[in-house]
Parts: sequence; structure tokens; C-alpha cells
Amino acid sequence: MIKVPHSTLLCDIDAHATNTPDKIALVEGDTRITYSQLASRIKTCASFLQTLGLQAGDRILLSAQKEQEFIYVYFAAHLLGIVNVVVDSAAPRERLDYIIGVVKPVVCFGDAYQGGACRWIPFGDVPQEESQGVLELPQLHSTDVADVMFTTGTTGAPKGVCLSHANISGSAYNTNGFIGTQADDIEALALPLSHSFGLGRLRCVFSVGATLVLVSNFANLKHFFTVLEKERVTGFGMVPAAWQYIKRFSGRRIGKFADQLRYIEIGSAAMPIEDKQLLMELFPTTRVCMHYGLTEASRALFSEFHANANNLDSVGRPASALVEVRVLDEKGQQLDPGIDGEICVRGNMVCCSYYLDKDNESAFYGEWFRTGDWGHQDEDGNFYLTGRKKELINVGGEKVSPATIEDAIMSLGLKDCACVAVNDPNGVLGEVPKAFLVKGDTDISIDDIKHRLVQLLPPHEIPVEWEWIDSIPRTLSGKIQRLKLKQ
Repeated sequence: MIKVPHSTLLCDIDAHATNTPDKIALVEGDTRITYSQLASRIKTCASFLQTLGLQAGDRILLSAQKEQEFIYVYFAAHLLGIVNVVVDSAAPRERLDYIIGVVKPVVCFGDAYQGGACRWIPFGDVPQEESQGVLELPQLHSTDVADVMFTTGTTGAPKGVCLSHANISGSAYNTNGFIGTQADDIEALALPLSHSFGLGRLRCVFSVGATLVLVSNFANLKHFFTVLEKERVTGFGMVPAAWQYIKRFSGRRIGKFADQLRYIEIGSAAMPIEDKQLLMELFPTTRVCMHYGLTEASRALFSEFHANANNLDSVGRPASALVEVRVLDEKGQQLDPGIDGEICVRGNMVCCSYYLDKDNESAFYGEWFRTGDWGHQDEDGNFYLTGRKKELINVGGEKVSPATIEDAIMSLGLKDCACVAVNDPNGVLGEVPKAFLVKGDTDISIDDIKHRLVQLLPPHEIPVEWEWIDSIPRTLSGKIQRLKLKQ
């Protein structure tokens, strides 16, 4: 039994293992894992974690990979009250070093980065055979931290978002309630598990007892379409950048699955209205849903394209009756409909805090989380974004800090630089970084800069457009005036 009072998700998995033990929970290639096996392997993994000396409150780093062992470790940690710090397996070493230095994990799982003082265990070394040991479970509460997800802040330093067991369960129930995922659904997961969207879809599927099919990514569309057909997939999630890829390289072929797909969830970045209209055309009876919400306030708002055909420029309405969204002014006072202010959220899925106390400063107006996004509400309750108070660049759903890019460029010896978001000239990623450069005494070329940045930044953070200028516009206090660079 893995039924514990602090985790509704684990209680759900336990119930499915009891009531529908032979139901397929997970598909990875030719491997099929039933709910009975899933529950058993979570318990086995929990016993393994205890043999490592791990206790409630300890942090473990999970270098997320799309394989079943990652899932067992992830839920086993929840069972024991161990905090998962989930990171991208392709993250640059500098980012991993920073995160490890902040959270000080007892053990790191994965193969992405073998370094530092932390002990690393490959996921392949995680046992799967049923353990005969008796688990000693601590007394835990639903408000205890379950996961820490690091997101990039406007200062360039990643922020650790602390999500409680109640937060992640709340997000799953809000999402399932809106989208309508059911036990007989079969979902293809091509999203990365290192981000809140993909990890959230995994939790949504298991909470209702549906089947999850792991797919590496969207890059191999032939394989993705084969999985949709072979497994009789009824739903999947994607970011707008993935849709641009699907549309560009397969045309309207995905429309042939319209009769079997019950739902599609879209999120993590804005989507042009014409693409929303095309999806409505290709999937006339599919529930095509798009969410808005940061890692800190997962899926706060939802819009279903067919039901909201007259408001496709809106980011939707609150995901459930347990979610409240308001537009507040700079004093935390609610603004009337039609007046722009900061989008603020409170509800069962809103993070309990940031990991570092300094990151909590100005993050909340009382119980209201400040998203940093600017927008308004109309008289009918629909919310609209009109800009971002924060300066993150949204590259295909990946949030990029201009300061991170600027620091890397400045390390190459330039006098000054600034980065802003511009529209992707290829029309795929939504936004891409543009760098404005002040040369100073160096004779470095843009080609040299791009070549050297490969060693310092991941590909999506390297600027796509470049421009030499005489000086960077700044305020008297030295802050970059990015809006002047975008004019």
C-alpha cells in the first residue's frame, strides 16, 4: 500500500493499483507497466532510497530523463517526504553547479553531469524487482514541500519554486476538471519531464488512472504519428513551438487523428490566433485547450478554442472554482475591468514559496502571487495579456533571462551589451533573443562571439539577431532601458 494522507496523488495511484491492477499505466517502447506494477515499483524504489540513508526533508536532484526509473524515483521520494529537485538533463554545467550549491542535495540521480562533491546514481541502477522490506513512513502533511523546480528569474539567477504535495495535486485536479481527462484515455507524452508542463501531464494521467505513453520528443514526426496510431492515443500536450514544427513539416496530416483525439493541451508560450483557428478546423470535435500560468502558479487560466471562438485573443478564465485571478495595481489593489495591471493569482496550485528567502521579496501581495505579467480582465471574466512586466524572453516555451545572455557576452571582453526579445524570423519559436553590442577596445567579431557562446550558453539562449550600437540606453541608476532598444 502506498496510501498516505499527505499525497492525494499517491492515494490515487494506490486506488488504481487496487481497483484496476491490470490496467496499463505506462508504456515505454515495448514495455508495458500496469498500475499494480507501478505501485509496487514505487515502493521498491522507496526502500532503495531508505537504504541510501535518505530521510524526510532531504533533497535529491533528479536530472530528468524520459524513462520509467525516473518516474519511480520521483514518486518514491514523495512517499518518503524527500524533496525532488528536478532539472533538465541538458542544462549547462554552470546552471547545475548553481542549483546544487543552493539546495545541497544528498544524492543526485541521472547521467547528465558527473561532477562536484555530490554522489551520482544512474537511473539504470535503481532496482525494480519487488522488495520484501517494510517501509517506515514518516508523519507528513500535504503542505510539506514535494518538488523544487528552478525557473529563470529576471536577475539571471535561477529561482527555486517550492511546490507542496497539495500544490501538485491541486494543479492536476484543476487541469483534469477543465480538460476532462478520464481513466480510458491514452496520452502520448512528448514534452520534457524537466519542465512543469510535461511533469504536470504525467501527474494528470496517473491521478485519473489513464495510460501514459512516453515519446522522446516531437522531432521525429513519423515516429510520433506512428505512436498516435498504434497506441490509439486520445490526447497529448504540446508547446506552440512544437505545433509550428508539426505544421511546417507535416502540413495538415495530423488532422487524420481528429476522430480519435479527445483533447489537446497547449501551453508555455503565446500562440497566434490563426494557428488557433487552424487547430479548430483540423480538430472540430477535439477539446483544444490552452493554459496560462507560470511554474509558480501552474495552469491558473484556461481557454478552450471552440467554446471561446469569439475570444481567441484571451488567455482564458480561472481553471476551477478553487483558483482566483485578479488584476492588481502596484499597491495590491484590485483594478476595474478594462484597466491594465499585474495579473495576480491565488489558489490550491500556487507555490508555497521560493526556496531562497530573498526571492520571496515582493513575490506576493498577501496571498496573491504576482506573476509579473501585465494585462486586464473584461466584463465577461476573460483575461488578456498586454505585455510582460518581467523581461524574460520566451523562446518556444523556454524562459530566458536577458541578464544571463548579457553576462556571458560581457565575459568575452565587450564594453557593454543588452538583450531583448524579438519575433522569431523563422516563425517557429515565437520569440528569440537579439543582442545589442558596444565594442569598446576589442576587435571581436559577431561570428567570434557566437562561436564562443556555444561554450557558455545552451542553444536557445544564443541570440539570433545582432546589432552594433554606440551605447546602451540606461536610466540614471544604471538599469537598461530595453523598451528604447525595441523601438
